[in-house]
Amino acid sequence: MNMKKYNEILIGSGPAAYKMSNLLAKTSHSVLVIEGFEFGGTCPNYGCEPKIFLEGAARTVLQSQQLVGRGISQPAKLDWQALMKTKLSRFDPWPDETHSIIEKSHDVEEGYAHFIGDKTVSVNGRQYQADHIIIATGQTPNILDIPGKEYLHTNYDLLSLKTLPSRVAVIGAGFVGLELATLVAAAGADVTMIIHSDRVLREFTRAEDKMLVEAMKERGIKFIFNANTQKISQLKDELIIATDQGEVRADYILNVTGRHPNIEKLALDNTNIKYDHHGIKVDDHMMTSVDGIYAIGDVVSRQEPKLTPVAEFEGQYLFDYLTGKTTQPITYPLIGQAAFTFPEVARVGVNADSVAGDSQYQIKRIPLKYGSLYAGQNDQVSTLTLVFKGKQLVGASEIGDYAADDINNLIPIIGLQIDGNEYRQKVMTIYPTLGDKIAGLLP
Repeated sequence: MNMKKYNEILIGSGPAAYKMSNLLAKTSHSVLVIEGFEFGGTCPNYGCEPKIFLEGAARTVLQSQQLVGRGISQPAKLDWQALMKTKLSRFDPWPDETHSIIEKSHDVEEGYAHFIGDKTVSVNGRQYQADHIIIATGQTPNILDIPGKEYLHTNYDLLSLKTLPSRVAVIGAGFVGLELATLVAAAGADVTMIIHSDRVLREFTRAEDKMLVEAMKERGIKFIFNANTQKISQLKDELIIATDQGEVRADYILNVTGRHPNIEKLALDNTNIKYDHHGIKVDDHMMTSVDGIYAIGDVVSRQEPKLTPVAEFEGQYLFDYLTGKTTQPITYPLIGQAAFTFPEVARVGVNADSVAGDSQYQIKRIPLKYGSLYAGQNDQVSTLTLVFKGKQLVGASEIGDYAADDINNLIPIIGLQIDGNEYRQKVMTIYPTLGDKIAGLLP
């Protein structure tokens, strides 16, 4: 067989691989990009991009509801069909556009790659080798293995749903589950969340977790904690979800019980590549246990959160490493996280709960509802939590309508290790927002 060889083979075309693809397009390298699903991956097609697009309308509706009697007499109403029409017109062309951009510079195979040895991948019956093979296949949704699982839907389905069901059950309460529950409830669906454990976002403090749940309950979203989903059945025109906490009746069931590494089709057992249930194991240069094979993005087994900016950072790093621009091991920056619920929750650095009682750390909790900006929005729950080690800010989290933007104000202070005096001498932020208050909060 005449086997074609490249400088690089990219398996996947999501944020990590797309970053590398664009960088490699500026070189003379020969590159093959293999994609068996949607070009561009989850984020622009079924994840963060369409989610934040839809959140813009949902937030406006919920803020208007929050202001009834405080200057707004008629709250906004979300038109799901019109919203989804605008969403589909924006995002449906993206896979083809991404494919076209990649194809201008690189060879492309549409199909699923699998390894037939440590150095060879096969796709569509053709075999390829490369100096560097980069696995960037991301993650894929978990599906509960229970009777009636054929009635379960994922975020892929819901984010293209043209007609909104009356009753939506959400199984799971991580970032995606809470965000999508917020969205469909804002559009008028009756929402019930079925949660396996006793709380939702464990990345945040228990206080923030509780405040978020209470705020969502006040808008009519129901929560069933410590519930194991046992089976799903259809009765006439409704679905019955059987749990050990009773039955839930719904018209649509969203399964958001986490994600797992998208490696099933790669046939890694034909190689010496090591992996676990978190993903493919790599060293500090993103190389797998096989020389010349690398992994980047959400498919990697690592402690850092599996986020689009992290995937792109790894794509940039690996390009620099493979092209000789660096020999240093990868060092991750400070990484912020947010759930675009209503209210939002956002965090960075040290979690206050993890250092409670440790005399090395000092924790400040500041209610923000008294500030004019927050009071004007009737944002009653906004609370900022700051963690200091000596005079250095090392952690921050917030629940509130502007949590993501507020925490973004604090990430440079922590990441660049700026103390209060330096901040006050070099920065004067816009008054009277949270940025204005930060100077006074830093020791």
